[in-house]
Amino acid sequence: MQSLWVKKNELAQSQWHESDMPSLADGQILLAVEKYALTANNITYAVVGDGFGYWNFFPTGDAEWGIVPVWGFAKVVASENADIAVGERVYGYLPMASHLLVTPTNVQDGGFVDGAAHRQGLAIIYNQYNRLGTDQAALETERAIFQPLFTTSFLIEHFMRSNDWFGAEALLMTSASSKTSLGLAMVAKSLSPSIRRIGLTSAGNKAFVEKSGLYDEVVTYDNLSAADAAKPTVSVDFAGSGQLLGAIHDHWGDNLKFSSLVGVTHIAERGGADDLPGPKPELFFAPTAAEVLIKEIGPAAFRARVDEQFSAFVTGASAYLKIEDLEGRDALQSAYLSMLANEVEPSRGLMCHLA
Repeated sequence: MQSLWVKKNELAQSQWHESDMPSLADGQILLAVEKYALTANNITYAVVGDGFGYWNFFPTGDAEWGIVPVWGFAKVVASENADIAVGERVYGYLPMASHLLVTPTNVQDGGFVDGAAHRQGLAIIYNQYNRLGTDQAALETERAIFQPLFTTSFLIEHFMRSNDWFGAEALLMTSASSKTSLGLAMVAKSLSPSIRRIGLTSAGNKAFVEKSGLYDEVVTYDNLSAADAAKPTVSVDFAGSGQLLGAIHDHWGDNLKFSSLVGVTHIAERGGADDLPGPKPELFFAPTAAEVLIKEIGPAAFRARVDEQFSAFVTGASAYLKIEDLEGRDALQSAYLSMLANEVEPSRGLMCHLA
C-alpha cells in the first residue's frame, strides 16, 4: 500500500510511504483508488488541516505527518460486507494513496457512510460515498475535478441570496481564475442575475478569466482602485491574503456589506488583517452550510439543485478548461508541489492516477 505523506508544519516536504495491506474485519471493504482530482481545494485542506480536522480523515499514526484528502473514484477489491461486492466502484473522499479501508454503515442502493471509529464526529459530507455500479459514467473526470468545489460555490450563492445579498448590488470574488470562484460566478449569473459579478485576478490570468464569460467585470489586483466603490458590494475572498483583504476593506469601506472568507489560494500570503473598516470578515465553512440546507430541503432535493447548476457549469467550462491525466508517483508528487506553489495554470484540470 502506497501513500503520499506531507509534513503538517512544512507542506512542501512530502514523501511516499509504503505499508502492508490492511486485514479486513467483518463488515469492512478495501478500496483501490483509481483516480482523483487535484485542485487548490486540496491545498486548503492541508493549510487548515489542524483547525478543521482534515488530517483526521486518513491518519498516518505519526503526529508530524498527514495525508492530504482528495475527491475521486475507487474500486472495491476486497469485501467482508454482504451488501457490497468486489468490483463495485464508488466516488467520494479519498487519501492520496493506493488503497483505503472503510467500514460501510447505512448502506443503501445509492451509497454508504464510512463508520470507522476515527471518522466519527467529522463532517458527514466527507464520510459519504456514492455507489456507482461497475461501469464508468459520463463526465466522471469533470465530476471529480469540479463538483466538490462547485458544491461550495452553490452553497455560497445560496447563503448570500438567502440573506438578500446583505443589501448589496455587486459580488466581488478574489482568485477569479480559481474553479470555486468560476463556479460561484456561474451560479450567481444563473440564480441572481441582478447582482453584478466582479472578478479580481492577476494580470497574467486576466485574459483567461475574461474568456470564461462569467464575470461582468474583471479587475487585476494591481488595479483594485479602478473598481466602483460607491456600489454596495459583498466580497468572497478565496485568496487568503491578509494584505489583499485589507485593500478590499479599505477601498469599499462601509459600502462593503459582507466579507466572506473561503479557502486559501495564495498560500505564501495567508494571514489575518486586523482593524479593518467595514464588516468583520466571516469564515464560510461549506460542510456546515451543506448540512443545514440538507436538513431543510432533504438530501434528494439538495443533490438535484446542485446537479442542475453543475451540469450547466460543466457544459460551459469545456470551452476554457483542459483536463490532463497524470500517472505515477513522481508525476503525482510533482503536481502536488506545483499546486502548493500556485504554479498550475487555471486552465488545467488535473486527474491523478497512481498506477
